Amino acid sequence: MGILEKISEIEKEIARTQKNKATEYHLGLLKAKLAKYRSQLLEPSKKGGEKGEGFDVLKSGDARVALIGFPSVGKSTLLSTLTHTHSEAASYEFTTLTCIPGVIEYKGANIQLLDLPGIIEGAAQGKGRGRQVIAVARTADLVLMMLDATKPYVHRQLLEKELESVGIRLNKTKPNIYFKVKKGGGLSFNSTCQLTKVDEKMVQMILHEYKIFNAEVLFREDCSADDLIDVILSNRVYLPCLYVYNKIDQISIQEVDRIAREPNSVVVSCNMKLNLDYLLETLWEYLSLIRVYTKKPGQPPDFDDGLILRRGVTVEHVCHAIHRTLAAQLKYALVWGTSTKYSPQRVGIQHLVHDEDVVQLIKK
Repeated sequence: MGILEKISEIEKEIARTQKNKATEYHLGLLKAKLAKYRSQLLEPSKKGGEKGEGFDVLKSGDARVALIGFPSVGKSTLLSTLTHTHSEAASYEFTTLTCIPGVIEYKGANIQLLDLPGIIEGAAQGKGRGRQVIAVARTADLVLMMLDATKPYVHRQLLEKELESVGIRLNKTKPNIYFKVKKGGGLSFNSTCQLTKVDEKMVQMILHEYKIFNAEVLFREDCSADDLIDVILSNRVYLPCLYVYNKIDQISIQEVDRIAREPNSVVVSCNMKLNLDYLLETLWEYLSLIRVYTKKPGQPPDFDDGLILRRGVTVEHVCHAIHRTLAAQLKYALVWGTSTKYSPQRVGIQHLVHDEDVVQLIKK
């Protein structure tokens, strides 16, 4: 019995099992087995076949965005519109067969946009070029899920399910569970809050499924069995996702208004170039990028060539972005901008910088 058959057997078993207090341990165990088989499915086969054409693209720019969606939703058209790269677009499915990179130049940042081939149902099991597409998506900073506004909502659920089954968690935070495998001493189980979804017996059963008998587990929030499995496997990727609904020129204004009000959603029309400026604005926001300008003593700030960094960075990160030896030589920094109480303010190396701050570094 192959892995795919085992996975489908377990999925059928989960579907026909009633969810109640009596079956929760059985369901927890089935979920653990399912996650185990799925991770085995993702591991590359050991057999050395002949080398094919390279699929992944070298990471470049300040951030990487993966464009994912079903065939013929307008991914290639969006790439050609936002970047200077031409991606073949036609009215038939599977026009794009490999990964095509483009660069969006926005607010001084170079954002790498990857046009991936269309995903089909069963991509996680390797149908189409699904597994390679999903592997590239795991390396991105943001997933741009392209959807057809004229198609039913079930398309979005199918795509989410495909990504979920290979360990990509969209718009979720990492479960706050401390987990450490020990050499001996059995299971040490604790929690800092009341648990309603799991208990010690279920945790023990899930760990035994992975042949872990000695471990320390501390729940810092009320997590489910799925969250615990994610922490044990530790190969999950937590990515922000922006749902882009294309072809809004083909639906009613009431429908456009309804879709636009959904969380993490943007409505566009690639053919008529509608709302693309707002899409870029939202993209910038979701990538948490900021611009920091530098200033030499006695000279005006250099507004032409800013440093592109992530939100939450300190003066130390600014030093590293300029040169790796600079942080060790820094005496203090002068900062102009919204991160200070007055301008310029003399700050230390751990000072948090904001978007469009001007920094002058003073060496020892």
